[in-house]
Amino acid sequence: MEQQQTSSKTSTRYRIKQPIQYDVIIHNDDYTTMDFVVMILESIFNKTPNEATQIMLFVHEHGEAVAGTYIYDIAHSKADKAMALARAEGFPLQLSVNQKI
Repeated sequence: MEQQQTSSKTSTRYRIKQPIQYDVIIHNDDYTTMDFVVMILESIFNKTPNEATQIMLFVHEHGEAVAGTYIYDIAHSKADKAMALARAEGFPLQLSVNQKI
């Protein structure tokens, strides 16, 4: 008698979940200079001079704007670094981190 071999392949599919994204929000104040905000946006958030100027003007006119969107650790690191630089220069610049909706 013949025996038939059956092959059963088990297929495992992995679904890689995208990490949750967080917006770093820069807030307007009456003391931090526009030039300093542009410098922060260029040096920490890697914005071009044109992008940095546009974001700075939006913050000035509307009170806040998104400086960048990152995963949790990077978002907090960039916000903390920007505020530390601001404090070192005597500016009260505030940034916050909010989960992107």
